[in-house]
Formats: sequence, C-alpha cells, structure tokens
Amino acid sequence: MWIPTEHEKYGVVLASFRGTVQHGLPLEIGDTVQILEKCEGWYRGFILKNPNFKGIFPSSYIHLKNAHVKNKGQFETVIPVEDSVITEMTSTLRDWGAMWKQLYVKNEGDLFHRLWHVMNEILDLRRQVLVGHLTHDRMRDVKQHITARLDWGNEQLGLDLVPRREFSMVDPDEISVTELYRLMEHRHRKKETPAAASTHHLFVHVKSLMSANLGEELEVFFHIYDGRENRPLSERFFVKLNKSGLPKSPEKTERQCTLFVDLGSSDLRKDVYIVVHIVRIGRMGAGEKKNLCSVQYRRPFGCAVVSIADLLTADSKDDHLLKVYACNTESEWHQIHENIIKKANSRYNLSGSNTGLAVALQLLHGDIEQLRREYMVLFTRGVSITRKLGFSDVIMPGEMRNDLYITLEKGEFEKGGKSVARNVEITVYVLDIDGQILKTHVAAGSGEPGGDEYHSLVLYHNNSPRWAEQIKLPIPVDMFRGSHVRFEFRHCSTKDKGEKKLFGYSFVPLMQEDGRTLPDGTHELVIHKCEENTSLADCPRYLKLPFSKANLPSNNQTLKGPKESFWITSFLCSTKLTQNGDMLDLLKWRAHPERINDSLSKLKEIDGSEIVKFLQDTLDTLFGILDESSQRYGLKVFDSLVHIINLLQDSKFQHFKPVMDTYIESHFAGALSYRDLIKVLKWYVDRIVDAEHQDHIQQVLKASEYIFKYIIQSRRLFSLATGGQNEEEFRVCIHELFMSIRFFLSQENKSTSPVAQTQAVFLRTFPAVYGELLKIFTVREVAGFVRETLGSLPTAVHADCLEAVKLQCIAKTVESQLYTNPESRCILLPVVLRVLQAHMQEQRDLVICARILTSMLSLIKKEENGTAEPVVSEEVELIVESLLGVLLRTILEISNRPQPAGPAMRLQFQDVTGEFVACLLALLRQMSDGHYQQLLQAFSSKDNLRDFLLQIFTVFRILIRPEMFSKDWTVMRLVTNNVIITTVLYLSDALRKNFLNDKFDYKVWDSYFYLSVIFINQPCLQLESFSPSKRKRILEKYGDMRVMMGCEIFSMWQNLGEHKLNFIPAMIGPFLEVTLVPQPDLRNVMIPIFHDMMDWEQRRSGNFKQVEAKLIDKLDSLMSEGKGDETYRELFNSILLKKIERETWRESGISLIATVTRLMERLLDYRDCMKLGEVDGKKIGCTVSLLNFYKTELNKEEMYIRYIHKLYDLHFKAQNYTEASYTLLLYDELLEWSERPLREFLNYPMQSEWQRKEYLHLTIVQNFDRGKCWENGIILCRELADQYESYYDYRNLSKMRMMEASLYDKIMDQQRLEPEFFRVGFYGKKFPFFLRNKEFVCRGHDYERLEAFQQRMLNEFPHAIAMQHVNQPDQTIYQADAQYLQIYAVTPIPESQDVLQRDGVPDNIKSFYKFNHIWRFRYDRPFHKGTKDKENEFKSLWVERTTLTLVQSLPGISRWFEVDKRELVEVSPLENAIEVIENKNLQLRTLITQCQSRQMQNINPLTMCLNGVIDAAVNGGLARYQEAFFVKDYIMNHPEDGEKIGRLRELMFEQAHILEYGLAVHEKFVPQDMRPLHKKLVDQFHLMKSSLGIQEFPAYVRASPVHFTNGSPRTCRNSVPNIISPDGGRGVARRSLPSYPAVNRYSSSSLSSQASNEVSNITGQSESSDEVFNMQPSPSTSSLSSNHSASPNVTSSAPSSARGSPQMAEKHKHSRENACLSPRDRPVSAIFPNPMDPAQRAAPHQIGDATLPRSDPNLSAPDKVRPTPSSWSLDSVKEGAPSFSDSFGKMLCPPVPPRPPYSGSSAKNMRSQSPVSASRSPQKTTVPPFTPSPTECQSTSLVSNSPVLSGSYSSGISSLSRCSVSEASGTELPAGDHPAHPLPPSGTLPNSVSSSSDEPIRRENKTPPPYSVYERNNPRRPVPLPHSLSIPPQADPPALPPKPHQLRTGSMKLDGTSDPRVPRPRPLPRKVSQL
Repeated sequence: MWIPTEHEKYGVVLASFRGTVQHGLPLEIGDTVQILEKCEGWYRGFILKNPNFKGIFPSSYIHLKNAHVKNKGQFETVIPVEDSVITEMTSTLRDWGAMWKQLYVKNEGDLFHRLWHVMNEILDLRRQVLVGHLTHDRMRDVKQHITARLDWGNEQLGLDLVPRREFSMVDPDEISVTELYRLMEHRHRKKETPAAASTHHLFVHVKSLMSANLGEELEVFFHIYDGRENRPLSERFFVKLNKSGLPKSPEKTERQCTLFVDLGSSDLRKDVYIVVHIVRIGRMGAGEKKNLCSVQYRRPFGCAVVSIADLLTADSKDDHLLKVYACNTESEWHQIHENIIKKANSRYNLSGSNTGLAVALQLLHGDIEQLRREYMVLFTRGVSITRKLGFSDVIMPGEMRNDLYITLEKGEFEKGGKSVARNVEITVYVLDIDGQILKTHVAAGSGEPGGDEYHSLVLYHNNSPRWAEQIKLPIPVDMFRGSHVRFEFRHCSTKDKGEKKLFGYSFVPLMQEDGRTLPDGTHELVIHKCEENTSLADCPRYLKLPFSKANLPSNNQTLKGPKESFWITSFLCSTKLTQNGDMLDLLKWRAHPERINDSLSKLKEIDGSEIVKFLQDTLDTLFGILDESSQRYGLKVFDSLVHIINLLQDSKFQHFKPVMDTYIESHFAGALSYRDLIKVLKWYVDRIVDAEHQDHIQQVLKASEYIFKYIIQSRRLFSLATGGQNEEEFRVCIHELFMSIRFFLSQENKSTSPVAQTQAVFLRTFPAVYGELLKIFTVREVAGFVRETLGSLPTAVHADCLEAVKLQCIAKTVESQLYTNPESRCILLPVVLRVLQAHMQEQRDLVICARILTSMLSLIKKEENGTAEPVVSEEVELIVESLLGVLLRTILEISNRPQPAGPAMRLQFQDVTGEFVACLLALLRQMSDGHYQQLLQAFSSKDNLRDFLLQIFTVFRILIRPEMFSKDWTVMRLVTNNVIITTVLYLSDALRKNFLNDKFDYKVWDSYFYLSVIFINQPCLQLESFSPSKRKRILEKYGDMRVMMGCEIFSMWQNLGEHKLNFIPAMIGPFLEVTLVPQPDLRNVMIPIFHDMMDWEQRRSGNFKQVEAKLIDKLDSLMSEGKGDETYRELFNSILLKKIERETWRESGISLIATVTRLMERLLDYRDCMKLGEVDGKKIGCTVSLLNFYKTELNKEEMYIRYIHKLYDLHFKAQNYTEASYTLLLYDELLEWSERPLREFLNYPMQSEWQRKEYLHLTIVQNFDRGKCWENGIILCRELADQYESYYDYRNLSKMRMMEASLYDKIMDQQRLEPEFFRVGFYGKKFPFFLRNKEFVCRGHDYERLEAFQQRMLNEFPHAIAMQHVNQPDQTIYQADAQYLQIYAVTPIPESQDVLQRDGVPDNIKSFYKFNHIWRFRYDRPFHKGTKDKENEFKSLWVERTTLTLVQSLPGISRWFEVDKRELVEVSPLENAIEVIENKNLQLRTLITQCQSRQMQNINPLTMCLNGVIDAAVNGGLARYQEAFFVKDYIMNHPEDGEKIGRLRELMFEQAHILEYGLAVHEKFVPQDMRPLHKKLVDQFHLMKSSLGIQEFPAYVRASPVHFTNGSPRTCRNSVPNIISPDGGRGVARRSLPSYPAVNRYSSSSLSSQASNEVSNITGQSESSDEVFNMQPSPSTSSLSSNHSASPNVTSSAPSSARGSPQMAEKHKHSRENACLSPRDRPVSAIFPNPMDPAQRAAPHQIGDATLPRSDPNLSAPDKVRPTPSSWSLDSVKEGAPSFSDSFGKMLCPPVPPRPPYSGSSAKNMRSQSPVSASRSPQKTTVPPFTPSPTECQSTSLVSNSPVLSGSYSSGISSLSRCSVSEASGTELPAGDHPAHPLPPSGTLPNSVSSSSDEPIRRENKTPPPYSVYERNNPRRPVPLPHSLSIPPQADPPALPPKPHQLRTGSMKLDGTSDPRVPRPRPLPRKVSQL
C-alpha cells in the first residue's frame, strides 16, 4: 500500500533507472527527485526538472537528503537543507553543462577547455565542502574560491550576476531594494574595476648566468635603487651560483626566489631600477694560473640594470635576459650602476658579447596576505622576503622589526712602506657585551642565511678603495645594549703564499649610554693600527679608545696624526629602539620633572613613527602628568593629546587607531581626566567666535571624536569607582558644552571666514561622537542633542561648502548606530527630510543625497506577513509625502542630462542614477494600499494628479530601458518590474476614476499604454529565452508578469468605450508587438483587441483601411526582428475569424485577416530563409515571393522598393549579375526622366528623379555587362544616350555611345556559356509556403549539369528526398509531412525565331536569343502505345510532350520561376517521324551553309552528319518509316493521316535532295585524306536513292531552292521550302482530327483576335529551329542517325517567320511600348523607353509579326522575284487580300505590285520587340519588299500575334496599379471586322476547327510584377499548311481589323526615321514612386 512519506522527501539518483516497469519513471544519474509516497522498497514521485511526469522507482537507487517542506500537502515544494553555496553550485553546474556542449558545437575551443577545467575544479572543491572535514578558515577560503569561479564562469557565458553576502546568494525579497542595489553594484565594481592596490611586490627568480669565461663561483646581489635620489630603496637579495653559472642550491627555491615587499605606488617609476651586482670568488686576476695561489678573494665581475617601469608593460610570464656590464677601471666599481643608468658608455663595457643573466621578474599587487592566498604555490614552495630599507607606507601595529643596515662606503689607507698600493679586504664581526662574536648575525642579504663574519670585496692596488657594500645585522633588541661591530683591515698579497696580513681595525658601539642607538647617517671611523699577530680578543681594552673622528678628544695628538680613515653609513629600522632623545626625555618625565614643559613642547617635533612605536607609553605619560598636575600642564597635555590623535588620522599611521581604541578600553586609567578634558574643550569652543587664528582650534575639533572617547571612558571609570557620584554635575557640563557648540554653530558667516571653516570641521567629526554619548545617555537624549545641534545651523547659509558638509554630517548621522533605533528616527527624520528635500529640489549634492536616501530606506522593512509596523508605516508616509515627487523629478532630470565625458565621472553619474532608482523602488515597495490612497487624495487638483501620473509613467519607462542596469543584472530587473507592475495596478484605478468619459485625457492614457507595451516587450521578461531552471525560478517567485500586464491592458482598453477611436491606428503597432510575444495566454488576451479596433474603425469610417495599413507596415518590421511564429499566425487567424463571425462587415474582415495571414506566411518564410548562412535559391525565391506580394496584393510601394534592393543585394552577393540587373530595373521603371526632387532613401542621397534614374541605368548596364547580357545593356545605353542628346550633354553622350559600341564588340568577340534549364518540383508540406507543392524552372549556373544541379538542390534542402521518376506525383506526396524533390532537365523554346532561322547571323548573336527571354520549356517522354512491333518499333513509338509555361521569362529577377501552365500533348508515331526528319534536314542545311560560308574551321561536323544520315538510311532507317507508314494497312486504318504521309514522303525526298547538295559541297572542301570516305558516302547515297525509289526529284522539290541559287544555300536563306521548315509535332493538342490546314482554322469570323490567338496557342505552338544542336540520344534502337524517335529533350522547330518582326528604321529597333500590362506581361519599361501613340495603344492585337516575310538584302528585286511566288510589301500584312488564286498548281507567279500604303497603318510607328535588328532592304522604295519562303505562305491567313498581345498600353497610371488581362486587352472585335478567309479548293482540307468546336483555353488572370526586359509575346503560333497546299498563293493575306480609335498620322516618316521637327514624345504623366 502506498503511504505518503513523512521524512523521505528529497533525494539524488545514484544510478540510472530505465523505468521499464509499469508506471516506471526513467531516471538518470545525478537527477534530483521529490518523493511523494513509498511502498515496499519503491518510491513514487517526480524529477524536479519535470514535475508534470510522475512515476515509481526503486528506493535503493536514491540517496536521501534533508529537505525543508513548504505548503505541505498536494502542492508542497521541497527545499534541500544544505549549504546555499552547494545548492547554487549544483544548479549552476547543471546550467553550464548544457552550455558547455554548445561551446563545442560552436567551435569555441578556448573557452570550452577553460570552462572544463573550472568545472572540474568546482566539483573537486564541492567534494571537499560536502565531506565536511575542513577547518573554519579553510572552509571560508574554499567557499570564496568556489564563488569566484562561479562568477567567472557566469560572466564568460553571459549569465546573470549573483548578489551575495558572505558567499551565500541573497534572496531579493529579504533585503531592501537599496541594499540589493548596493550588493549588485559592489559585485559589479569588483568585477569591472578592481581597486588599485596601494602596495606592490616584485618577484625575482634567478635562473642562470650565461657566459663564455666562467670557471669560478659567483655571488649575485639584487637591490632596488632610486635613480632620482641615488640611494638604495631595499636591502639586498643574495644568490650563490656555481662554476656553471647555475644556482648552487637548486633544491632550495627560497635561495633563488625572493619577493621585494612593500613597494609603494610612488616606487613604480621609470627612474626606479632593479640593480644587480655580480662578484666572482677566486684569484685576484681573472686570467691567473690556478697553481699560483690557493686563497680565494671576492672580486668585481659585472653589473646589470633594469627599470621597474619596463615590468609594468612587459608580459609578466616572460623571462628576462639582462645584459651584464663590467667597469673599465675597478675604482669605478662603486658607481657602475649609476654610470649604466646615466649611459656613461666610456666608463663601462659589456663583460662579454654573450654574457647575460636569465631572471624571471614579475610585479604582484595587493597586500601580502592576499598574495599568500592567490599565489599559494609561491609561498609553499619557498620564497625569501626582501624588505624595504625603512618602514613601508603603512605601518601595521604589532609589526616586529629590528634591523641595522651598515654600508661599507670607503677607506683611506697609507702605502705602509710598499711601492704599490694595497689590496685591502675588510672582515666584519658583531660582538656582544661580553666580547663574544654573535653567530649568524651578519648577513650579506636575504636569500642566504646569516654568517659569523663578512668579507668585503678586494679592489686591486687601491689605497682609497670605495666598496659601497651593504650588510644587514638582524640583532635582537635585548642584545643591542653593549654590542659593537668590529672591522678588521687586511692586505691581500698576490705573491706565492697569497697571505692576508692584518694591519688595522675600527669599531663602532651600537647603543649610546643614554639608551639611544647609533644615529642614522655616515660615520668616519678611526683606524687603529695593529700588527699581524695582534690579538683582538680583549675587547674592553680597545673599547676604551675613541671609535669615531667626531668624538676624538682635542688633546689626543697620537691619533690625529695618521690620515687613515674608514667611512660607514648606518641605518636602523626598528619598532622598539629609538634614536630620539626628546622621546626618551618625555618617557622618563618622573626622573626630570623640570623638563616636562620642554618635553611636551618638543613632542610635536618628534617624527610620527617614533611616537607610534611608543604610543601606549606616551599616552600613559600624558595622562599621568594630567592626573598629577592638571592645573599646571592641563592645556599642554590636552594639546599633546590632540597632536597624537590627529597624527593617527595620517594614512601612514591610520592602522594604529585600533591600538588607541584598545588602549582606551583596556589600559586607560584616568578616572578624573574627564573634568579637565571637558573644561579645556569648552574653553576652546568658547573662544572660537573671537579668535583670530582658528588653525589650532580646528585641530582640536578634528580630534573631538577621541576626546569624547576619553571623556566618556573616564566618566565610566569614575562612576564604577564611586558608584555613580556627580552624575548630575557631569550632565550639566555636557549640556553646557553643547550649548557652547550650538552658539558657535548658529553664527552666520561667509564661506571664506575662519569661523565657517571651523563649523565645517566640527560637522565633519560630530557624527562620530554619537556612539560615545550613547554609552551614558539614552537614545532620546542623544537624538535630542543631535536634532538641536543640527537645527542650530543658520537656515540661509551662504556657504556652499558648509551646506555640503552639513549634508555629509546628515549622511553620517543616518548611517550611524543612533539612527537605526526607531525611537531616534522619529526625532531625527523631520530634520533629515527637510535638508534632503531642499537639496534635491535644487539638484545639489545629489551623490550624497542618494547615499542618505539609500541608508534611510534600507532600514525600513516590512514584517514577514507583509504588513509594516505602525512606526515604519509613519516613516514611509513621511518620506512619501516629502520626497516622492521630488525623487521622481530628480530621476527625470538626471536621466535627461547628457552623460559626463570622463570615465570616473560617468561611473559616478551612473551610480547616482542607479541609487535614486533603487530608492524609488524601495519606497514604492514599502507603500501599502493606505499609502497609495493618501498619496492620490493629497493632490489638490486633477492637473496635479495628471502631472504626477505622467511623471511616474515616464520614470517607469526610464527604469525599463536596457541601459538602466548592466546586462547581467537580471535579479535587479525582475525586482524593478515587480514593483512597477504592483504600482501600475494601483494607479490604473486612479486613471479609470479621474480620466474617463468627459474628463478623458489622451496624454495620460497614451503614456499608460506605451508603458505597458514596453514593459511586456522587455528582454528580461521573455522567459522562453531562459534555461528551464531559471524560468522555473522566476515563475515561482513572480509568475509571468507579461500576462498580468496584458490582462490589465485589456481591462483598461475595455473601459475606454468610444475613446478607443483616439488610439486607432496609433496603438495598432504597439499592441501587435505585444501579441507577437510567444506567450499563449498573453496572445489570447491581446489579439481580440484588433477585432475591437476593426469594429470601431468600421463604425467611424465605414472601413478599416487604416487598421490594415498599420498592421501590414508593423508586421514587416517586427517579424524581420525575429518576432512571431507559425503558432501566432494560426492563432491570429482563428481568434479573429471567430470574433467577426456575427459582424455585418464579416466579408471585408475575412479579407483583411486573410491578407495579413498570407503576409505572415511569407514573412516567416523570409525570416527562416535569411537565417541561413550562404546566399542560396531559397533566400532569393523567398524574397521574390514577398516582393510580389507587396506589389500585387498590398500595393505597398515603399516596402516593394525595399525588398527590390534586398533582392538586388542577394543577387549581387551570389554574383547573379543578370538577375541583379533585372531586379534593379523594377525600381528604375518606377521613375521618370523628370527633375522632381527625391528624398534620401536607403543608400541613395537626396537628388532629382532624373539623377537617380541615370544612376540606376548605369548600375544596371554595368551588371548586364558583368552577366554577359550585353544586348539588354545596349537598350539602356540607347535610352540614356537619347536623354543626354535631348539635354545636349555631348560629353556623356559620347561616353554612352562608346559604351554601347564596346557592348557590341563584346557580343562579337567574347564567348558566352549556354546555360541548362531544370524543372524542379517541391512536394510535401515541409517546404516553405512559397515553394510548397509547386513546380519551377531554374536556370542553371555556368557549367552546371543535371547531376551537379541535383546535388546543389539536395544541399539546400538537406532533408529532402529525391524522386527517381518524372511522372506527376499523386495526392499522398502532396500531403506528405516530408520534402520531395523532382528534378529533370528541360529544353527552352526560344521566342525570337526570325533571328535564329536566318542564315549568316553569327552564333554569338544567336546564342543570346536561344537562351534569353524564354517563357516556355519542353520535355519529351517517348512511350509505346498498344502492342510493340519488335521488328519495327516506329509503328507504336509515341512521344508525350510536356510544355511548361512560366509566370515570367528566364532570365528575370530570379534564377527560377514558377510554372504557370502545363500542357500535355501526345505526338503520334507519324508526327514523330516527320519531326525527326525535319530536325535532321534543318541540321544538315545549317551545317552546309556554315561550311559554304566558311564559318566552320573544320569540315568534320558536316562529314559526321552526312555519314550518320546516309549510313542510317542505307541500313534501313528510312525504310523502317516506309514499312511503318507507307503500307496499305496503315493508310487504310488511318485515312486522316493522308496529308501527313505525303508530308513525310516529301521530307524524305527533301532529305535526299539536301544530301545530294551537301555531298557536292563536301567534295569541294573535303581534305585529301578523307577522300575515300567521301567516295564511300557518294556510293551509299546512290544506294539510298534507289532504296527510296528516287530516280528524279519531283517538281516541287526541283522548284524549291534545293539547287541553291548562285550555288550557295546562304543566298537563299529566305526561300527555304516548307519541306525544310519543320513543324507538325504540335498538331494534335487534344488528339482531335488533324488540324494542319490552318487556313480553315480561323475561318469563323466570330472569333475575336484574342480567341484566335488562344486557339493558335493550343494547336500550333512552334519551337526553335536550332534545337537540333541540343538533341540527346534517342531511346530508340533504330539506326536512323539516332534521330528516329524524339528524345526526351528534342524539340521541333517552328516556321521560320513565326516570330518575325516588322522591318523598322534602325533608330527604332530597340524602342518599347510604354505599356501598362498585367504585371506578368508588361515589359520592363526602362528597356523600352519611347511611348506609343494613342492610336497604337488602342488595338494591341491588330499588328502581327508571324505573317511578315523577310527580305534578302543580297538580291536585287528581279532576282528576288525569280525564286519566290510573290513579293509582299510591309503593308500587305495589314491589308485585306483577295482570295487565293485558283491555280494552286502553278510553280511561279508574277509578283504582285505593291499597293499604296495605308495611311492608318500602325506598323509605321511600330517598335520592334527584338533587340537585334532585322536586315534592311537596300531598295529605295517607300516600303521595303519582303521575300517570303514557301513556308511563310501558310501563315498569311492567320490572325497575327502582337508583341503586346496581353495588355493595353500605358494610360498614365502608376506602375504599381493593378491591371488584368481582361481589362488591358481591349474589347473583342465584332465578327464583321474580320474579312472572310479565302477557302482552299474543296477536298484538300480536312474538317476545320471552329470556335464552337474548340473552346479556347484562356490564361488565368494572375498578376505578378514584370521581370523580363522584353515584353512577353503570347506563345500562340500559327500552324503551317501541309505540303499539299504549299504552292505559294498569289494573293495578299487578309487585312487585320481596323483600329477602333483614330490613328495618329505623320508622326513617323515612311522609311521609319523620325522627323527631326517633331519633338521627342515625353512619357505620359503617371504616379511615380516618391522614393
């Protein structure tokens, strides 16, 4: 049975548990669990990380821990009872763990490894703490170490700063906000600006001496030297090196390492140096032989110097290699370091080129204890301490030191009867009072232990040696008296024996008889002569002799004679001994009472360090004198006491204050002193007002704190001794003293007067007295003293400095112990508030004001239950009443001030702001309901309340600013927000009561809403971005404050009523921002407000356009910032749709919601795509989708233009220069050539519209040039040139023409790669919205083939699955929750057929037209229908042809465009055969032409082609076709295919004819080595002819230009017979009856142009004639030159003139119609600059290009007539023609004379759509004649396709206005406008297709923006007649219907050139972008 647990509440998982049992809870090792119930070895509970999932787990897997349970019962929470540091460590390490792994993922290796080490270190320390075996001090150190590491890691990972007190985290609810702020600030400062250390230490580690000429042991001495004062600052550090130059005792690190301690900040100067002296121990001369002398001498070796300042900049870890210098003469040795410092090069040189001393030097900062903690290894390993000479800057009490330093300076010696100078060595001994040598008390320096003696350097042959060697004598204090130092002088002989002969000695006693030590300074000692064997053991004998020349008796002639002297310098550093006689006199005052007066007077002259040495003795002396003779010496003792007290104020001695405090508490015994002290103090105070000199009085008042301490302690001692006698007398004395003080304080003086300065001095020290007074007086009495004293100050104070001091006094008062007592607070608070209010109102001394306020508020605390004590409540009330308003004003004032410049000032400024803010928050947090009610009732008028509300809302907005607190102060921000929301809830009631209905105030409400919105949007409240543990902590403590504020907004909004209209549309953006916060509850609350807004806007203006516009504008900016998600889109849609169900305006509401939802879809896709790193198709496609949406659906011009530029940047980055140009054209076409000024926008400066358009043109041309799309660039160059010409800007015109010429050159000279095109289908719901279940055609990159493209797409969509078939997917794929990609190559169907079919046009030019401006693409899939004949597969080989029509032509603004229409046609085996042979014929013909015109460098392609065709034909290829289609069975079964069979036969004959001609050409050019092959081909060709049964070519073949007039096929390029013009694969669009006879197709006059064109589109679409070069191998097994069946990508070609354009004058070749078409079809207007005439705009369908034949400029007119049936004029296209001639059989007809031109012809003014001009006829006739080929005759009866078929011309409206095909196309023409088509003879045509039997398929009315430089021509092509009708007619084609509008005439000359007198037509005015 499961029992609820009593004690087992909390545990940690010891081992992982899979939870495989029923109701099992899976556990991982380390998880913490809360236990609810137990049962027989099992627990039931949950993991604290996921409390929603409960289960059971074995109890053996859990380690139980003590825990404290809150809210026992169902909703209990468990808090582990453990050290708070452990708890924090555990949770922090968990958070770090997840982030640590992310560091690895992000490749931040350095931080990853550092954090790993720190985490391991923390875990190790955690174990130590948990074991619990640490001492208290060690535990403290470990915790400090842990918290330091935790803080470091949090800072590195950008986590929050943790407020701590004594290593434990602080709960912000348990301390006041001001205290919290101070803790945070303290930690922040500690982190940011570590306090500059006042003490510094130099670490030195000697590594080695590197030198070539070693071989002797060395001694190295380091010391710090002051170059400015030329004196050493420290004692010496001494290291011994062996003969190799390495330390002699490597195992003892303290002998190689030292710490030069206690360097002051003033010592880190450039002229302070580390000086190194190196001494060798060995022979006298460095080069002497070893056997000469065995005695060792200390001899100079070298010196090195380095400046301490260099160590401040150098890397501390680096070793330093110091150069070692030697002096040129030994006599200079004592000053070699000075010479090196002064760079006196002549006196020293390098001791060796490679001699150097390797040393590690490092400066450390902080006090020595801190270093011991931070550099434990240093101290545990061993390091010697090298002290300063003298005391450090700060002397610590208890410091014991007794060091005497003696420097051997110089000597003067006589020759002593020798011819050369002596080699003098000094030996130093220290002897005690008994004459015994003190062992180990002579030290050469730190590092090595002290010795019994010291041997000086030996300077060679020098009678005036200067050693400058410092030695240290650490003699104990008790041994000083009677000790002396002896110096023995010996001559060191360099002869064989090497003896050292004693010749004299000196000595010096260490202490004088009166107890003073040897004074510091230089002493000239007497050298006493002696012999070698003199015994100096008898000390008393020589001690009687004089030791110094200064104290020689005047009559001692014997010693005056010798001139020998020895100089030493002594320096004592002792905490116990003194050299000062005055000090000793004072301490021994009882021995000499008569000297007391002198001694007290001289006390002020004694050095402070001497006084503090004997502080207690001195104080005892002073009070002893006072007790014995107070009348006589009272004033002097008082002054001496004041001097000593003020001495301790000095920073050097401030650490001795505790010594004095201890003295007062424990040693002071002057029970009667208080009377004298009070008396003297009052005497001084009474004299203040009258005294002239205030200096001494000010000194007295400075010491008042300690004087009061002595007074109080003395009185307490007296009370204890006497049982409290004279109490009243004492109180009276104190009262009188305070009356005197109040009197002098009440004096009004100028700030410069001495009395004012004395008042300031007193106020500074006064607060320190409170604590002493409290020891005797009650709290109320002391508070009364303070109140009266502070109140006595004059109110109108002139002295600013006194005001500041007064404020500082109040600050100290508030911080004092006195103020903490509530009783005293009641008395003092009014005084404090009065002063504070006055200062804050005048904005003076704000730093101190903030300090006072902080201290006051940190004392006010609510009780546990949330209620305040009555006293506290009163205090809060008082503070609110007097300070809340002024506090708000102050915060506003300082927040709006400009920040000061200096960093220190800025820090102070931020501190003040932060402190005032903390004070405000603390005050608001203390306020209860009652306080708020009193506050709001206190306002006398509505205006005052309004100002207060505006003020507090503004301040709250300032508090929410991100810069208010540091980034990592989340704790502080949460407290701030909690206070704000609480206050706002109180104030919103006031807002409702006072500012609604007739009292409505927009400003207050607006301020309220604005505050609420920015409150919700704060980063620190976005819980979703936090770790789960942090989120849980915040929710437990504060809840989700966003939801609370959201509910409050909704509630307030509902209260507004009709006033809501004031906030529409202003609040739409802010509220939208709130709803985008990813908090479901908040969204549910806030989204309905939009419905309300729509409703009120509908009531006001009948629509909600404003709401829509604002929503759309804000959505873009907000979503691009990363706000919003898919859930929001769905929620927005569902909530609002539900809300508007019952509204009358439901329809328009649904429309708005749908639009906004669709925009969100696109914006979300756009944002997701933009997150990716590289520029890829997804980003570009997404941007295009969004750009379209803004233009077509939202008509948002500015957003549209912004996204144009975003798209341009993407293309440019991806180096898609052509697409970038097309993109920029979208903006270019919105601009006119006008002088209208445009504002600065994006990266464009302020400029005129003309200048911006010019700049855009030039940029676009440059990009077209980069993208090798030169033809498009030429058009823009021309337009720009026209502009320059119209402004007579010939300089730029010239440049533009040159640029245009250079583009033509590039077309001819540079190679262009031919891109491949791929169809891509994106299927499945996982794709972004703009791709989902759509198919696109993509233009591949250069050199990109199918495999590479597939790989690229799969890389872009790594989760996509590639489909392996080309069939259309079914619905399961469409609806799948996955991504499927279907990719295959497609073939482009070019639009510009005329250029491609012209012979002689270079391939460089043709390549452009093959692959640019492509709308349609084709994909062929061969399949067998019915039974497959194994013998002849052609019988059943069908081709399924898919034609894809895009929404835009490629290339355009994207590399891919969506497929708009998909047409599926099945091509029958017969049609397939016709197509194959047509394509092969065309290929042959092209190769022959190229060969003939010598365009081919090599004849091999022609050879291979001829070989392939002839070989296949001979081996049964054509025969297979004959077997399949020419047999009776087929003809009987397919009577409808008669014409097609005839066509196939003709094509076969045609092929044979072309082959014959090709062989003739081949023979002409074939090289000699290929002659045999040629002969073989000729033989095979004859076989082929015979197999086809051809003896002689039929008449129609002979009549056609197969014989190539003039012997060249090139000259007959316009006369290719129908049999060579392949078409027919398009004939069976819906498998209806054959529809080749297109003459009858459009015989029904009821068809309008539009309908006719659409039928044409269905039944006869033509493809490129040059597609044969892209043929892929056929799947067919036949041998017919691999072309028997259409391969998947083979396309058929169209009639050669299917896209021919009218011949125009050169100038107008590239002009455009300024058409406003449906956005899909409209041309980019920048490419087509000239507008059309109104007449031309009228009927865009009337002009056809498919019916225009082309002329051949190489033939004269009669020649042209000869091979062609007729010569047509240009106008024959437009005129109605007589019916066809009855004689169809005639081969040649006389040419029809040209008719007079039709005056209304629009063709005269027609601009060609093709950028490459057609050939111009050399004839001078008014209309150039054209020579059609027989194939062109078929199209004469067709209603022609206009280049601008699908839209009307511009009518001046904005380029962004919407227009559809139906609106733009004009009305359909009435039937009567079509002349009847002449019918061919009966029997020759199959059933015609009329409009009634074939419903034309209309294009959907979609309106995306224009992308193509060229206007899209409708892909509707005429179907050619079969060959049976191909005899050229003698009639003109029928005329087009006349235009409905009056046509303008005379605008163009007949020859197509402009009339110079006619002005250039300007573009019609239209709405142009303002950008």
